[in-house]
Amino acid sequence: MSKVNYLINYLLSERDDLGGINIPENEADKFRLYRSLVNIRPAIKADEGFLQAEDEYLTKLTESKGITDIADLSPIEEGIYLWKGDITTLKCGAIVNAANSGMTGCYQPCHSCIDNCIHTFAGVRLRYKCGQIMEAQGHEEPTGKAKITPAYNLPCDYVIHTVGPIVQGRLNDEHCRLLESSYKSCLDIAVQNNVQSIAFCCISTGVFGFPQDKAAEIAVRTVREFRRNHDIQVIFNVFKEDDHEYYKKLLSEN
Repeated sequence: MSKVNYLINYLLSERDDLGGINIPENEADKFRLYRSLVNIRPAIKADEGFLQAEDEYLTKLTESKGITDIADLSPIEEGIYLWKGDITTLKCGAIVNAANSGMTGCYQPCHSCIDNCIHTFAGVRLRYKCGQIMEAQGHEEPTGKAKITPAYNLPCDYVIHTVGPIVQGRLNDEHCRLLESSYKSCLDIAVQNNVQSIAFCCISTGVFGFPQDKAAEIAVRTVREFRRNHDIQVIFNVFKEDDHEYYKKLLSEN
């Protein structure tokens, strides 16, 4: 039995609410089914056989996408990089996940948000670890704060999860303060854990509604101020071309 078939059968065996699901023949369809089952899976422990098979499967998947090492990137200014690509393929100290207040990932099957992608390619141990952290905390994660976890099957060492502000209607000073707090919290927890490099996604700019240009301004200003007192390398990771242009313009203004 192939690894992905084994993984799918295991995930199906955990549930009694899905009816008869046949495993597709096509590898891309198999991955989509596997991912969907992982996305809806609660934050529970998996057995060692599953975890070993998942580690091998996800490692090969990520290698097939191509891994980018921070050591191979050129800074746009001292200690700061701008990189457009898939953050789940980035080898660095930590990547930042734009999480929700529940902090256990996106439960919508195959959703394109960064939270879903990170949890998918890290593997089920990430959700379980986040669930343990939140159970011990006893309440939802406040906006502007951050937590750190291992990265499991991702090429980075850690994932730093932060809850950015949700903008509904007009942007105000409190939204801006909370976004700055998210960046500061991530940088602080990175330094506390001796993380040498951190890659930021565009926190709050997707479905959370924060204007992209203003978010980029806050991100660049906060990182520059932090780096005056801390020697940490920072990658601004973007996925959209307009975000790339915002950051490129800001980082050329020294």
